[in-house]
Formats: sequence, C-alpha cells, structure tokens
Amino acid sequence: MTTRSDKDTPQNSKKVGFISLGCPKALVDSEQIITKLRSEGYEISPSYEGSDIVVVNTCGFIDDAVEESLDAIGEALNENGKVIVTGCLGAKGDIVATNYPQVLAVTGPHAADEVLEAVHEHLPPEHDPYTSLIPPAGIKLTPKHYAYLKISEGCNHRCTFCIIPSLRGDLVSRPIGEVMTEAENLVNSGVKELLVISQDTSAYGIDMKYQTDFWNGRPIKTKFEDLATHLGELGIWTRMHYVYPYPHVDKVIPLMAEGKILPYLDIPFQHASPNILRAMKRPASSENVLARIKKWREICPDITLRSTFIAGFPGETEDDFQQLLDFLVEADLDRVGCFAYSPVEGATANHIAEQVPEDVKQERLQRFMECQAEISTNKLRKKIGQTMQVMVDDIDEEGIIARSKADAPEVDGLVFVESDKQYEAGTLIDVKITDSSEHDLFAVEV
Repeated sequence: MTTRSDKDTPQNSKKVGFISLGCPKALVDSEQIITKLRSEGYEISPSYEGSDIVVVNTCGFIDDAVEESLDAIGEALNENGKVIVTGCLGAKGDIVATNYPQVLAVTGPHAADEVLEAVHEHLPPEHDPYTSLIPPAGIKLTPKHYAYLKISEGCNHRCTFCIIPSLRGDLVSRPIGEVMTEAENLVNSGVKELLVISQDTSAYGIDMKYQTDFWNGRPIKTKFEDLATHLGELGIWTRMHYVYPYPHVDKVIPLMAEGKILPYLDIPFQHASPNILRAMKRPASSENVLARIKKWREICPDITLRSTFIAGFPGETEDDFQQLLDFLVEADLDRVGCFAYSPVEGATANHIAEQVPEDVKQERLQRFMECQAEISTNKLRKKIGQTMQVMVDDIDEEGIIARSKADAPEVDGLVFVESDKQYEAGTLIDVKITDSSEHDLFAVEV
C-alpha cells in the first residue's frame, strides 16, 4: 500500500511492508502504527520484495480469522523473511511463536509503541525519530471521503462466546476532547463521513465516570450522548456502530430525527431466546428490545437498524431458534448478518452446554438468512419511487456507485445510479429510486 507521493519520500529511506487484517478497530490500529512509522522517516512499501521488513496486524477472534492470520504471517515470511506480528492473534498465548518461531517480534493489539520498538531494533530509522522533519500527519487506510473514529478500546462485558476482553482488555475510553479534535481534523482534511467505532460504543465514558474534558475551550462530558451531540455539530454524516442498547441510547434518537447524526444504529442483538441470551450473558430481553424499537421508529421513522445474530449457539433448541425467527419478523430490521456458532479458543460458551451439530447449525443459518432475505427485499421494494440523498463512493463505466444514509461502507448495500456525470467521492447528490434487489437499490439522478 502506498500512503504518500514520491516527492514526500526520502531517498534511500528504509521500507516497511504492512498487512492489516480484521475489523475496523484493527484498521485504526494499523493507521496509528503507519502514521508513527511515517513520522520517523520509514516508507510504507506496497510489495514484499520492496520491503526491508514486514508488519502483519492480525485478527484472532474466530478460527477462520486465526487461520487467515497464520497464512498471512507464513506468506510474509516466505516472501520476505523479516516479519513482526501484532494484533489480536499476538495476544492469544504463544500460538504465533509455536507456528512461526522465526518471527522477529510479537505484540498484542493496540500496541503501536511496541511495534515501533521492534521495528527500531531490527530496522533502525534513518533519522532520530524525535527530530524527523516528516510531519506526523495521521494516515488513513480508508478512502479519503470516510474514516473510522475509534473512541475507546476494550470491553467490560463477559459474553460467553467472546474473548475480546482477554485480547484487548477492559474498556478504556479516550477523552472526549481528544476524540473531538481528531474528528474536527478529519473534517478539515475533507472527510465527509465518520464511522464511530469501539467494542462497546454506547459504554463510552463509563470507565472515566463521564469526566469533563475540553474541546475548543468548551467543557463537555466524556459520555456517549454528549459525543453524539457534538459530532452532530460538524456538519457531515456521522454513523454509530457497535452500540449496545443501554437505556441512554434512547437519548440519541432525537438527534437522528433532527438530522444531526445519521438515523442509523448498528446493534449486535445476537439472539432473542431468553434462555440463549442468559447463556450468552447478554442481559437484554427480546420483549424490551421490540418495545424500544417501536419507540425509536415513532421518534425517527427513517431510522435504519442493523444487527448481527448467532445461530446454533451451544444448547440452542429448535424452540429457541424459532423464537429468534419470530423476533426477526417482528423487529423488521433493515440490515442483518448471521453466523453459525464457531467455538473460539478460550470462550466459556464452548463448555456451557452440548454443541449443536454442524449440519443443524448450517440448516438454521440458511433458514435465518432466507427469512431475512424476504424482509430485506420487501423493505427495499417500498423505497421505489422515493427521492433520497446519497453519497458518491465511486464511478465506473455504468454510472455512479453510491450509498444512502442507510448503508455503511463495506457491510451494507449500495445505490447504483444511472448517470454520465463525474463526481468526486464524498459528493452528496439527490436520486430517485427506480428498482431494488435483496440488498441494493437502483436509481436515476434528479
């Protein structure tokens, strides 16, 4: 990956290759590491053969992610030979060292300083890192028109299927003044959409007891609803991800109705059966969730709700699964993902009940997705004939590729617009919806 022009690259600078795997939180970690490398005079190389050393930022949450990360490390070793490993896989005991004892160093996630120390040891910088003339400008690995804004690290929940706290620790919130300054700098650099992320976004500030900080001379509390309010003053799209449905989330819905932040909530409900929710150590109840969803839609009729679920959790009966399907129909969610339960090394769920047979997991997953496909198709069909604002992501030979306020990048649908006009990514245009599919919309410019 190339992150700056040739004229900004010192001649004969030392080159670091970089591979970033996993979730948006890991991507932000990669951005921070690359920013620090750049500030110390290192060039980020787009190829193995052009690199003096390679950093692999890994994911280690589920078995498939572990396998992908190990494969990436092995490929980097084969192609280059000098590899530093960081990220969640590095926090899972000695799995990296056992598989690849020849790696130069291993750190856990959110460890930019430790990665820099390892790079210094094996590839000392050309210049004193504290006197480098290269400005420590923040590097973004996303397209220029949107960026992830990570507001905290870690999680205080102890869900039985999850090992995030053992990988990334308990909740540590960033001071709100620091977060708002970063957000403002991103807006000033041309970013048109902020995607607010963390392991538990709505818990923001709990660990700091909502202490007061300052932004532009104004005292503000390090608190979820205060953050949403002030981000809404920046005048761009702001989208909330990984929001656990605490009661105080209700206070943010009016901001969505007023157009201050996007009418979009990404809430991982995970299941609907009371028995399974208890087994997962998820305190929410489906009855309360349905009542709150109804209230949210009364306040903000245009709200888009996205969620993820697990099928085949240990001990899940056919009745439990049917309760999940019933909830899915009644909740009428806009965007939904579902995964068959996969045992994660270190997760207590692996031992709390009898495992559901793999063929049953897959059969339930298929039924779930068929149910949601019908819901999604019907909801999008109702948008035909509507006029809406969309953000341009790209332009190809067939027209404009865009997203509506209901569509987060990478995970949701797209709006394909018939047009021969040229726009920069991030431009907002008005379109009329002419057709729909299970996930996407089709439109003409108005």
